[in-house]
Amino acid sequence: MNSIAVSFTLIQTTLSNSLFCKTLVLKTPPFKTPTRNFLCFSSLSSSPKPYIKPQEKDSTKQITQTQKLKDLVNKLNQEESNPLQILKDEGDWCKDQFWTVIRFLKETSQYNQILQVFELWKNIEKTRIDEVSYEKIIVLLGEAGLMEEAVTLLQEMKGHGFDASLRVYNCMIHGFARRGDFENALAYLKEMVEERNLKPGVETYNGLLQAYGNCRMYDEMGKCMKRMESEGCVPDIVTYNLLIVEFAKGGLLKRMERAYRTMQSKRLDLKASTLFAMLEAYTDLGMVEEMEKIYRRALNTRISFSESLIRKIAGVYIKSFMFSRLDDFGIDMASRYGKKDLVWCLRLLSPACLHSKKGMDSVVQEMETAKFPWNITTMNMMALAYLKMKDMRQLDILLSQVQTMDVKPDIVTVGVLCDATATGFRVSGVLELWKRMGFLNKKVEMNTDPLVLTAFGKGYFLSSCELMYTSVEPEERETRVWTYHDFIDMVSKRKIMDPSS
Repeated sequence: MNSIAVSFTLIQTTLSNSLFCKTLVLKTPPFKTPTRNFLCFSSLSSSPKPYIKPQEKDSTKQITQTQKLKDLVNKLNQEESNPLQILKDEGDWCKDQFWTVIRFLKETSQYNQILQVFELWKNIEKTRIDEVSYEKIIVLLGEAGLMEEAVTLLQEMKGHGFDASLRVYNCMIHGFARRGDFENALAYLKEMVEERNLKPGVETYNGLLQAYGNCRMYDEMGKCMKRMESEGCVPDIVTYNLLIVEFAKGGLLKRMERAYRTMQSKRLDLKASTLFAMLEAYTDLGMVEEMEKIYRRALNTRISFSESLIRKIAGVYIKSFMFSRLDDFGIDMASRYGKKDLVWCLRLLSPACLHSKKGMDSVVQEMETAKFPWNITTMNMMALAYLKMKDMRQLDILLSQVQTMDVKPDIVTVGVLCDATATGFRVSGVLELWKRMGFLNKKVEMNTDPLVLTAFGKGYFLSSCELMYTSVEPEERETRVWTYHDFIDMVSKRKIMDPSS
């Protein structure tokens, strides 16, 4: 009974998948259904080959084609694969296989092979010589900056009687412009207008404007804008964002602000990347008020502040003696990126520059709560603050904790100690401790965050070291292994020879 039940189930499945049987069932009155079903079973059981629906044939064909594509991709992913040789070995590819190879070459930046593969593939079957394929390949070559190859293919395309589209001309214009070859770029612009009677679009001019900006040809940008507007081509949101970014990079604030005002009047949105370009421009010029306005807007975006920009903004606050803003800035950055070394540096710099021992202790307590380990930047920042406050007792305690805190001193630490000694204060035990550690005979290192020196200056010792180091013959300077002891001796001798210094 079990085998009969299984057989009956298989027959039912076959029947349900058969379009022929379904048709019979639909056309048969309900009371005749058993008879019709019986006839259907008989015809199926007596047939030597099962009936396959057209959809199943297509599905089988699709599976075969998919497998071919997988096999081709596997070959391409092998080390030192050669798509051109694969094509020669296989004899031919269908369109799907060909464009799969082209995408592979693009993604792996093997643009130089695209033209070779295309030439061989299209020559296998002449019907493949069509306008669409030429356009796609020319655009790819142009994007890769292979303009000589793009020119060759464009001439070949014209030889077949195909007309280049606006997309192709834009590709040629932008490709040459990106290389700084504006002579050829403008020649194709002229050809497009005069020979093909194609009207340049806003995308055409946007590519030119960006290329002029990259080459710092700001006057040409102005001329390009005038030509664009005179031809009735209305600048769009991309145009104005582009102008602001390029003017910001060039430090042309008046032009940047003019473009920004025009953009506001047209109620066009400012891209986040454009906002950051403006922020960097104001920061580079130390324009605090304008910098802070844009900074507040930048905080509302999802774009990350680069470390270099964070340092620039902090530098503006330091040079403007806005030390309290450093703490706020550090908190802002901590909320976005977590409490990293640079964030703690900003937080601690604020009270250190304000000579607030209570403020430094508060930040240090936060650091300890967050289990952030002490480092040489933290220690030197506090040491320089104590030195400025002439609190030698706290400085002595701090430097004595170097070994306890597992912090390795550097040239800035030595400079603090030497500058403190030079002013008449005695820092007991620290120098002896360093001698016992063998620290003074080690190679000089500078591991303190540069923002600390921006805030406190280099001091007498570091300035003297820098001056004497640069006065040494280049060969000796590069080959000699400089130790802390060497610099201490050099500064001591300089002090003896020139007491007024």
